[in-house]
Amino acid sequence: MKNNTTKLIDLHTHSTASDGSMSPAEIVRLAREKGLSAIALTDHDTVDGVEEALEEGKRSGVEVIPGIEISVDFKPEMHILGYFPDINGYTGIRQELEVVKQGREVRNKKIINRLNELGIDITLEEVKGVALGDIMGRPHIARVLVNRGFVSSIDEAFDRYLCREGLAYFKRVELKPGDGINAIRNAGGLPVLAHPVFLGKSHGELDTLLAELKEFGLAGIEALYSENSKEDTGNFLRLAIKYELLVTGGSDFHGSFKPGIELGRGRGRLEVPYELLEKLRGAVRA
Repeated sequence: MKNNTTKLIDLHTHSTASDGSMSPAEIVRLAREKGLSAIALTDHDTVDGVEEALEEGKRSGVEVIPGIEISVDFKPEMHILGYFPDINGYTGIRQELEVVKQGREVRNKKIINRLNELGIDITLEEVKGVALGDIMGRPHIARVLVNRGFVSSIDEAFDRYLCREGLAYFKRVELKPGDGINAIRNAGGLPVLAHPVFLGKSHGELDTLLAELKEFGLAGIEALYSENSKEDTGNFLRLAIKYELLVTGGSDFHGSFKPGIELGRGRGRLEVPYELLEKLRGAVRA
């Protein structure tokens, strides 16, 4: 139970720069309304929204942490969060991120073609109309499916068509885990394993995997997360201690593109204390 002086944060959010429904500035203002002390903007494979978030943070009195979330090649899925990167330094890896972006665009076309084959008549132009930033992905396709009445919700769109087992799923080009970690390190950031609960690994398998990722330069693990059970969180915290990894936490907020996930609170129970951010900052300065 938190006391009244506990400062809460959210280190995992997505804006219209990738696949969220709210602009970077809107997320910062929402964080202020919810009483959060700090947030990190961690859009997929881009830092394009960070400058806007930083500027709004100055106006709103909310601390904004520059970040990114890089998808890497791992089954079923693995994402690496990067915190405190030198935004200018990211020019050094923009070529790698551009390859990932192009891979996403190829996959989008394949998905739409498959949907058309299934009798679902949507176009790439419709998806572009939903995506307010340069990054287009499955959440935007899902929104078009809802808008056109082919499904009743974003969840149904993913369950039927867009998840790994869906009728229109295609894998896209991604960096190898070590390359994603190194890309963040090379930009001066701290690489953190995002939502390990989605890796589909037993405790022993995750233990082995973390040892490998630590060798690549992994700095932390997102042990506090919207979809964790109490047991999951305990396991991740114990592994963080074992491998001397920093602990982070976040909601994975996408606005209306991820219904039921509230900024700073996840599904209502999430509490990420400010002290975790202080430890992250200390590791950057070390």
